[in-house]
Amino acid sequence: MREFIERMRRKGLVIDITEPSSPDDMKAAQHAAGTDKLLFFHNVGGARAVMNVTADRQALALALGMDEKEMVKKLADAAFDGKIVHDGKLSMKKPDLSLIPVMHFFPKDAGRYFTAGIVFSKWDGVENASIHRMLVLDDTRVAARLVEGRHTHVMHKKALACGERLPIAVVVGVHPAVTFASCTRVPAGKELAYAAELMGGTIHVKECSNGVLVPADAEIVLEGFIGPDVTDEGPFVDITGTYDPVRRQPVIEFTGMHVKPDFIYHSILPGGDEHKILMGCPYEPKIYRAVAGVTEVRNVVLTKGGCGYLHAVIQVKKSTQGDGKNAIMAAFAAHTSLKHVVVVDEDIDPSDPSEVEYAIATRVSGDRDVMVVTGVRGSSLDPCQKEDGTNVKIGVDATMVMGHEDEFRRATW
Repeated sequence: MREFIERMRRKGLVIDITEPSSPDDMKAAQHAAGTDKLLFFHNVGGARAVMNVTADRQALALALGMDEKEMVKKLADAAFDGKIVHDGKLSMKKPDLSLIPVMHFFPKDAGRYFTAGIVFSKWDGVENASIHRMLVLDDTRVAARLVEGRHTHVMHKKALACGERLPIAVVVGVHPAVTFASCTRVPAGKELAYAAELMGGTIHVKECSNGVLVPADAEIVLEGFIGPDVTDEGPFVDITGTYDPVRRQPVIEFTGMHVKPDFIYHSILPGGDEHKILMGCPYEPKIYRAVAGVTEVRNVVLTKGGCGYLHAVIQVKKSTQGDGKNAIMAAFAAHTSLKHVVVVDEDIDPSDPSEVEYAIATRVSGDRDVMVVTGVRGSSLDPCQKEDGTNVKIGVDATMVMGHEDEFRRATW
């Protein structure tokens, strides 16, 4: 992570905040909400911290070593075959969360939350890595939001069924490629291999005393277990900028801690630009591959205005008039949380909201080009979700009518 911060600094993309603040005063959150540049806080409760590490597509492309315009296509070709190099055991000391500047973000939040903590877990020979928000309960325990059906939740249930606790390690402060890999739906147990692939082919790891592997260069590592205990978690702001409700969630008990002497803590603003990038961009390659099965796809963007998660703009080159609607259906199948999809032609920049609006304004006939699908599963994060868990999805084919392109094309010099 430090190397990446310096690369961003050399490009003028880092803002240094030297004014002292407290993890509880919400000043860091307010700073992060006002910019998409990387923020380096030199004194948050006496420690250093960063926010907005990859808060826009330019920063993410830089982190992954890819051209921004070609990023989605290259990610869609991932092989998940990077090399994992073991560097031995990781030494631990007694855990003490009071030493870490875990932040309070919004007034109604339940408390201070880890938001960039990657939970590495291991069960039955399979490793997993994913980000979970974690509410600090005391100096050795947190409550973790484990989404039902996701891999960590499934592994935890399997461990409990065997009368055991799930061994985990929470890692904070790693190269952005590791963070991105942990947010991506990959084949089971392939998060570290994917991170290695994104970092050029190799990642070095160390083993915690509970057997969990973690990136060797992490700023902070907290090892422990998820047992049977549960407690209230929430309210907390999620991707839509609205408060998530209180739920009964599992408790993580930490048994060891490893920190660099001058560690840098990484925090993600809930509902902020970095949150949206890490929620949405990992799904873009999945949508790209699905749409490629029905038509020639050029690019996929999950938009910032759509919370980085609920709205997709798909750029295609049609071969038949029905390709736009086929692309819409493929996208909904690939990312079930999508709510609205717009398909555009090659001459429309899918990352430019004005361009997309222009395509809708000049190339859409509502009776012909709008698909409405009712009674389908959507995102639990969407405030419009119905009581039965279903929602309404809308697809908009904003492409030119084939054979009549000259009537739609804009004049050029």
